[in-house]
Amino acid sequence: MKSRPLQHINNPYDLRKLSKKELHKVAKELRQFIIEIVATKEGHLGASLGVVELTVALHYIFDTPNDLLVWDVGHQAYGHKILTGRKNIFHTNRQLGGISGFPKISESEYDAFGVGHSSTSISAALGMAIASKLKGDFKKQHIAVIGDASIASGMAFEGLNHAGVSDANLLIILNDNAMGIDPSVGALKEYFTNVKAGKSVRKNNIIEALNFNYSGPIDGNNLDAVLSELERLKSVKGPKFLHIITTKGKGLEKAENDQVTYHAPGKFDVKTGEIITNANEVLAPKYQDVFGLTLVELAKINKNIVGITPAMPTGSSLKYMLSEFSERAFDVGIAEQHAVTLSAGLATQGMIPFCNIYSTFLQRAYDQIIHDVALQNLPVIFCLDRAGLVGEDGATHHGVFDISYLRLIPNLIIFAPMNERELRNIMYTAQLGLKHPIAIRYPRGRGTTIDWKTPFEKMEISVAEKLSSGNRVAVLTIGTIGNTIFELEKALPKNTISHFNMRFVKPLDVKKLHQIFKKFDKIITIEDGTIVGGFGSAILEFTSENNYQNKTIKILGVPDNFIEQGKMSELQEIVGLDKKSILKAIEGIL
Repeated sequence: MKSRPLQHINNPYDLRKLSKKELHKVAKELRQFIIEIVATKEGHLGASLGVVELTVALHYIFDTPNDLLVWDVGHQAYGHKILTGRKNIFHTNRQLGGISGFPKISESEYDAFGVGHSSTSISAALGMAIASKLKGDFKKQHIAVIGDASIASGMAFEGLNHAGVSDANLLIILNDNAMGIDPSVGALKEYFTNVKAGKSVRKNNIIEALNFNYSGPIDGNNLDAVLSELERLKSVKGPKFLHIITTKGKGLEKAENDQVTYHAPGKFDVKTGEIITNANEVLAPKYQDVFGLTLVELAKINKNIVGITPAMPTGSSLKYMLSEFSERAFDVGIAEQHAVTLSAGLATQGMIPFCNIYSTFLQRAYDQIIHDVALQNLPVIFCLDRAGLVGEDGATHHGVFDISYLRLIPNLIIFAPMNERELRNIMYTAQLGLKHPIAIRYPRGRGTTIDWKTPFEKMEISVAEKLSSGNRVAVLTIGTIGNTIFELEKALPKNTISHFNMRFVKPLDVKKLHQIFKKFDKIITIEDGTIVGGFGSAILEFTSENNYQNKTIKILGVPDNFIEQGKMSELQEIVGLDKKSILKAIEGIL
């Protein structure tokens, strides 16, 4: 046996040269390698540690990349990347110009499908299996690895429903650790808990009832057991389902004991697992916490307020309301469609639903927004966390499309606060009662320190705010990017800019816009979303409708392409939303 076998493994072909006994050493080294890199470079930790043995076994038993392996979400795919030719560049994970934090077709032939959002693996792998059958290839294997949180999503059930009546050569592996990013919830989670405890008899097995050849549950961190079962299933025809039990964070004690925090812990000490923080640093609150704490304040004075989140109570900070008002706050699991229509149902009965979903995940419930909320003009309050660029999570997670995909929907108000105070005030205003649904979009990260004792103020819908008075160019901003203009004004000649915090993308402050267009010949719009169909497009439409075509208008925003991963400062520079680029654009239009 080589003393350090992992250093000699550059692809799964190298892995398959080893004996099964040597694989235990590989698994141990792989787990430590992940810990050491993530400790300094950051990323998603717990999920990948939990599936080390499964990852080794999959690439050892199956003929990847000829056999097709699909990871659901992809949080757990670090070991997969390391074993498939990316070990020497794994330190670039989630960095600008480096490898993606998620499987990506264009990155490697071993990444059979690009992922980042949940519950896609079964449908994708089934499609691959059907394609193989149509081509007459009956030997190719198709494997989907999905977690117990992701399998509860509607799309996963749609895939199971179809696969169960097919004869496709499909293996679904349920990685059951009772955790997603937060603890898994719902009746299906309770069912799997009973299965693990031996309380579910075979004739009541849900998976077998859907015509799958079910096996398990087995210990997914027992490498020999996983190898043996995968070897057996390799020769079983038709749809198969393997239920494995793993421990999220396996191999790092603190990650095992605090699985929520160590899903993506930031930098930590390799030996102790202690998260590294600057004890002397005074930080402004995160926008998500401003939302969460404000919702609790409002819920105390308005008994009709309810909170809904699809599986992100910690990330969205609905955890505060879940703790304070457990009967009025609901984690519905990875089920964005259900979250939206549940909110609509609550609204019909006079409740005031705050439906809190990451911007990138609201895309998954688009029909429900249109058909169930906006068409019926129900006053659901959508709170869209992680709007705009989000940094290292990259293209699958940037919330840059929400303005465009929401702006075309009738009845829907769209608001973007420039700071935490405006976020609090629009939440206060919304719960007083609106005639329409509203989407409130705010970014990932921190803003400025706020005074929590400042009284709430009711905001007027569609009213913009003039922040500075210049006479050469009007700068129209939407959202927190408007704060950048304060600093840029110092670098320009006095009275150059009139800065308008537009606040509402829809309905626009038409009265203010007429005043602006009558006074200024040069206008710049700035947004942290895509320029295609976004806020700038709304201003151009206003220009055309009101015969202001003789004006010079410059639109700044995210260009019409997918933006990869990187630090926020790096990405802002790439898309032209950093201070230097904005200043250059203003100077260029003068």
